[in-house]
Amino acid sequence: MTDRKPAGMPFESFIDRQIREAQERGEFDDLPGAGKPLPGAGRPHDDNWWLKNKLAEEGLTMPLPPVLALRKEADEVLELALNAGSEGEVRQLIEGVNEKINAAIRRGVSGPPVDLFPFDVERVIERWRAARD
Repeated sequence: MTDRKPAGMPFESFIDRQIREAQERGEFDDLPGAGKPLPGAGRPHDDNWWLKNKLAEEGLTMPLPPVLALRKEADEVLELALNAGSEGEVRQLIEGVNEKINAAIRRGVSGPPVDLFPFDVERVIERWRAARD
């Protein structure tokens, strides 16, 4: 399909001929997805469909602004800490995320303002103990 369109030949006729010749050569036979519905057919139009598909194929998630990513991490760490196996593990998890929260507060990050506060380590440990009893 690297031929150039001959002068004087209508553009659509040239393309139609190239497609027909490729079909006759069997270049469209056994293509992946042949006979299957188009992915996303019937769903509302999404300008970022290709990006979302690529992320899903790669097992990735949409990147979040730094503050939202930190908030998500803080929630996940709190959940991990409350299900931790030892008090030392709870303390280590909470102190680690508190360092990140304090750094974000001191330096600031791009995006929405930092509205997180460091966890009270002792209060989290109390919750952990209460859940174990």
